[in-house]
Order: sequence, then C-alpha cells, then structure tokens
Amino acid sequence: MRLGLARRASAEFVGTALLVTAVVGSGIAAARLSPGDVGLQLLENAIATAFALGALILVFGPVSGAHLNPVVSAVDWWLGRRGGTGLPGRDLAAYSTAQATGAVAGAVLANLMYDLPAATWSRTDRTGAHLWLAEAVATAGLVVLVFALARSGRTSTAPAAVGAYIGAAYWFTSSTSFANPAVTIGRTVTDTFAGIAPASLPGFVIAQLVGGLVAVSALAAWYPGAERAADAVVLPRLPQESDTR
Repeated sequence: MRLGLARRASAEFVGTALLVTAVVGSGIAAARLSPGDVGLQLLENAIATAFALGALILVFGPVSGAHLNPVVSAVDWWLGRRGGTGLPGRDLAAYSTAQATGAVAGAVLANLMYDLPAATWSRTDRTGAHLWLAEAVATAGLVVLVFALARSGRTSTAPAAVGAYIGAAYWFTSSTSFANPAVTIGRTVTDTFAGIAPASLPGFVIAQLVGGLVAVSALAAWYPGAERAADAVVLPRLPQESDTR
C-alpha cells in the first residue's frame, strides 16, 4: 500500500504552492531589480524557477512523487489504470485538487511577501495559436521526459533533468512554458511579471491537455511498457506503509 492519500495530497499542495511562489516571487523580484530589461527579467525568472523545481522534487518526490502538475498526474493514472500501477482515480482527483488550490495559495504567498494585495486578477493577456502550440509542445516534452526517466530507471536524475527542461523551455517556447494547468490557474491571481489574465486561462489549459495526449502517443511509440514504471513518476515514493486515508 502507498503512503496515506491525505499525506501525499498535502505534499502535492505544498509542493505546488512553493513552485508557484518561486515562479511569481522571482518574477516580481526580477521586474524590480532589472527594470526596463525584459530579457534579463526572464533569465532571472527562469533560473530561479528551474532551481526551485529541482529542489522541490528532491523534497516531495519521496512522499507523493512530486507530480506538482495535473497533466503528469492524469497521464500517470491513464497509463497505469490497466496494470494496477500509478494513481487510482480517487487519488488523481485528490492530487489535481491539491495542485490547483496549492498553486493559488502559492501566488497569494508571493504577493504578500512583496507587499502586494493578496490576490489581484492578472491583466496580462496571453492568447493566440502560437502560444497554444508552444504550451502543447512544452507540456508534451515535460511529460515524455518524466515518464522516459521512470521507464529507463533514471529517476534519480529527475530533479536536475526536469528543472533543466523547464528552465530551457522558458526560452525556446513563445509562451515561456507554463506547461502545467495548476500553475496556470495560480498565475491568474497575480498582476505581476508572471501573471496570466483569466480570459487566457482556457486556451492554455486546453493546449496543455493536448500536450499530455501527444505525450501518451509518443510514449507508446518510444517507451512501450511505460505504464509499468508509473509508480516511479517523478521519483519513487518512500518505502511502503499502511495507506491510512
């Protein structure tokens, strides 16, 4: 049996919250420290996010797998549903809820740390087919990466590999690689450098879900049997304990 669901969901909540705090907080700091230089602001934001993500995977991976992303959790459920691996449906619902609410909490925390209103709708419009394509690409690449690492027995490299991928994707995608529906939701409540207007949310989330479907197809072609490693995504969990729920 796995660790208790409440315990794992709490790890997903806090992990996703801290990830969004890193994204939003470093964006605010970058805008204040490097005014007028958007390229430098993006670099500062990307580096802080990549490092924070790697550290969070190390902390929360052994507890919940450190999915921190509803698409990763959904693919984990989809691939493992027939083999009895990965997340059961109830766990998927708990993970996704924890991730989305944690993301909002993380944005609120970042706002408060920088003496801003706790929550303000972002006015940064991010819409257009090119941005949706970028989100599909970024999300597909992320999902393929984490499942490829699990399938090939290289999960120990996940903190560095996933952090590096997201840091790079900030730059090679036109959308700056949100690649995560929960993070996208959280970024709607901060009217700062990292924000996204609520009206832009549906397009991004749909594109991210499409990216997840593309990743499932790619894994079937390149990593047959990936479902057998679903329990090791993103990192293997702690030794088995009673699953008190």
